[in-house]
This record gives sequence, structure tokens and C-alpha cells, in this order.
Amino acid sequence: MFKYLLSFLVVIIIISCQSEEQQLEKAESVISTEAMISYVKELGSDEYMGRKPFGEAENLTIAYLEKCFQDIGLEPANGNSYFQKVPLIKVTRDVNSSLDISVDGKGVLSFSNSNDFVAFSQRIEKDLELKESDLVFAGYGIVAAEYNWNDYEGLDVKGKTVVVLVNDPGLDSGRDNFFTGDAMTYYGRWKYKYEEAARQGAEGILIVHDDKGAGYNWSVVDNSAAVAKVYPVVENNYLDRCKIEGWIQASVANQLFEAVDMDMADVITQAKTEGFKGFELKAKVDLSITNSWKKDDSHNVLGVIPGTDLADEYLFYSAHWDHLGIGNVMNGDSIYNGAVDNGTSLAWMMEIAKAFKAMPVSSRRSIVFFAPTAEESGLNGSGYYADNPIFPINKTVANINNDLMLPFGRCKDVMITGYGKSDLDDIISEEAEKKGRYVLPDPNAHTGMYYRSDHFSFARVGIPAAFARGNNDHWEKGKEYMAEREQFWIDNCYHKPDDEYEDWWDLSGVEEDAKLLFRVGWRIANSDVYPQWKEGAEFKAIRDKQFE
Repeated sequence: MFKYLLSFLVVIIIISCQSEEQQLEKAESVISTEAMISYVKELGSDEYMGRKPFGEAENLTIAYLEKCFQDIGLEPANGNSYFQKVPLIKVTRDVNSSLDISVDGKGVLSFSNSNDFVAFSQRIEKDLELKESDLVFAGYGIVAAEYNWNDYEGLDVKGKTVVVLVNDPGLDSGRDNFFTGDAMTYYGRWKYKYEEAARQGAEGILIVHDDKGAGYNWSVVDNSAAVAKVYPVVENNYLDRCKIEGWIQASVANQLFEAVDMDMADVITQAKTEGFKGFELKAKVDLSITNSWKKDDSHNVLGVIPGTDLADEYLFYSAHWDHLGIGNVMNGDSIYNGAVDNGTSLAWMMEIAKAFKAMPVSSRRSIVFFAPTAEESGLNGSGYYADNPIFPINKTVANINNDLMLPFGRCKDVMITGYGKSDLDDIISEEAEKKGRYVLPDPNAHTGMYYRSDHFSFARVGIPAAFARGNNDHWEKGKEYMAEREQFWIDNCYHKPDDEYEDWWDLSGVEEDAKLLFRVGWRIANSDVYPQWKEGAEFKAIRDKQFE
């Protein structure tokens, strides 16, 4: 007995003699590229069928994640369970017709599904039709009092179909103080535009696509439309939404404007001008689709490392587990594996969890590792958690999220999407400097990525949330190399079957990001200070109210 007691005391003495820096170095050494590759290979394999929520693909995925959490030593975060049920509805649509636009006195323009347009409906109704629906151009489709902007002012769109531009008027305006310049606001997102058109009483909405404004090419729109959509379950079955929502190619919009004797470039310029007024297009549209649907529960996956004296305060790491499933055939393959989106980020999160468990003592605050479902269909899993939290929102100190962590090696930069919004930026910057790295605001803020991944669900309920990763400045090959590789990946792999693991992948950069953001999290988790939103951040008032 004395021998065991002596051994225990020796261990305690050794731990107490180690500096915190030595403990952190030892803990982060467990983070490895090899382990990350094993996670990505597994989750990105064809066996998981593209990780679409519901059915066998989901069952395989969440069972694997549960086992990973157990093997790491995470405790169940939802009572005795690692799962939180998320009631969702899967809607499959068939497009029954071409998109036919009849122009007064000039005949009919006909456009084909997939090549020229995509269409769907959130309504839980079988047959949906636009029949001789008047077309109205509503600029960017935005109503934003804080920017003194209302594209619908003076427009009667009730029972009509609106055509709107993607993004917001700040893009390419050359004015940083107009909206937020080239950085997309939430008003630029397709989700907002669909919601606003419905609030205005429109029966249909068509967003004009362009690669820069959307942040992705047409194939991404087409592939996303081809698979079943997943939505939260609501009592009114979305009967308050437009009958039909969709996108049209810029070439379609150009033909439409030409047919009504207008120049599309001039119209876009006008739509960016203060005081712009929307107008009737003197054209009507016909289109019909058929919906079928199924209600079911999907699942968020959560594990926790309990804290010590501040155990009732929580830091979240997050990375969504879902992808698109099986869809359009491209290059002979129809399984959208999602190895980068979001296998690499899941691997990042798992390795951070291992590092926390490798520390000789637990952090003061509890650490939650969160793999939400249904991100690809509109942040549905994280959104459900934010509205139905397991842990109190006002006790959740911060969220560190990742998505789309590219497999091209180590980067000097730490790109922060949404830079300037919270104190988290400063903490990340200070820890990055210790690693010989530097913080870089997202140079592609026009794509609106801050509103396109799960950190936004935390932010919208007031929780400071960061989305940070190396992305732009390769340690050896520089910025031009990374810009070329990122564009290659977006063009050829994003939301496509080619997002699957390749032997040449280099995850050393994901490893470095895991080590860095482990240290950021350890610092937050051992503080008694809550990170705050900065002045001007759109979420600050929400957070401030929680502490009144």
C-alpha cells in the first residue's frame, strides 16, 4: 500500500513541477496528421454514402462519432446520451416543366431545369405552380432599416414572382461604408432573400446567380438543388413561404432584361444606387413542381469534458458531420463524400479533444465538442441546438467552429472569417504570434462565409463565435500557390463527388490549426472572463441583454 501511495505522490510532484507551457506542449503533441487521415478516410469513404441526414448513412455516421467520443474519453453531453434529436423534414422535388417567361408582345422564352434554372419549395404541399405569375424586379430583395434600404418600397409583389440579385449592394461599390463594402452582410444570403420575399407576399422568387456574388459556381447551385432538401419541422408546414423558390443563371436574366428592352449591366448599377425603386418587368412566368416529403429525427452529436470550479460555464468546439449524400452523376460518380467538407474539420475537432484529455488537469470551464447535423441544408442542426440548448446560452462563453479545412499543407496565416466582430480575434492573434503565424481577415468576405457555417447559429443567439484556419499563405509556396489551390478545389471539388480523400493530401496545416486552437480554447477555458462582441457587431445587443 505504501508503495502505491508513494508512486501516486511522485506523479503529483512531477505534475506540479511542470510549467503550464510544458503541459501544453506535451498535450498538443498527441495531435497528429496520421490520426486525422484515419478519421477523414473513414468518414469520407463510400460506405457512408455522403453522410446525408436520415437513414443508414446517418446511423453509420453518428455511431462512428459516438465511438470516437467514447474512445477519446468524452462524457455524454445530453444526460446519458451523446445525441440530441433534431426533428427535420426531408423534401424531394420533381420539376415538371421548363421555366417559361412570356414577354408582352415578344413571345415566350423557355429555359431548362438544371442548365438554366433550379427550383424547389419549402412548402409541405404536393403540387406547386406559378401560372402566368407577374414578374417584378426587386433589386437585391433587401429591407434593412439600419442601412436605410428598402428594395420593396412602393412595390406590390403580392401573388407575383420577384427576381432579385445575389449578395448585397455593397459588393463592387468601391465604398467600404456602404453596407459593409465587399464583405457580404446577412442580407446578401439566399436564405434571407427567400424569407423576405415571403414576408412581402410574393408567390415566387428567383435569385440571379453569378459566381462572385454567390461565392461559388453554378454547379454548386445545381448539385444542391438535385438532392432532397432538409428543413426544421414547423407547425404551419411552411405555407407562409413562397410557392416556388429558385435560382436562374445570369444568362437567363440577361435574356429577360433584353426582352423588355433593358440592359442588365445598367439595371445592376441602378440597383446599387440609394433610392433605387423596383419595377414590373412586363413579363409572366410559368413553372410547376411536385413535392414529396418525410418527417424524421436526425441527431446532433455532443461530448463534454467537465470543468472544475467553473464547470457550469461552457466553451464549444464545432464541426458539422453531414454532407449532400447521393446526387447528380459527375465523372461517373454520384456519392458526395464530403472528405474536406467536413471530414477534415471533424478530424481537427477530435484531435483537439484528445489534447484536452491529455492535460494532467481539467480546465476550469467545461469543454463541449459538438458535431451538428444538417448544416448543408441551412445550419439546421446547430440552429436547433441554439433554440433548444442543453447548456444555458448565457453560460456558453464562446464557440470555435471550423469548416472546409483544405488539405494543402501548412500556412503562415490564420484566416479569420468575420474578423473584427469579437474579442476572440485578439486571443487568436496573440496565440498565433507565439507560433510564428499571423491573423489575416478573410480576403473573400464577399462570399458571406460568416453566415454559412455553424458558428453563425451561436452568434445569432449572442454567443461570440470564431471561424479561423490557415488558408491563404503557404509556409513554403506562398499566397499565389494557396489562391490557385483553393480556387481549384472550389471549382472541382466543392459540393461535388470529387471531394474525397486522395493519398497526396497534406493535413499538416490542419494539425497546426488544431494545436493553435487547442491553446486558444485552453486559455478561454481557464479564464473567468467572458469574451465579448466588439462595438458595431450585429450580435452585441443580444449578448448584452443576457447579462442585464
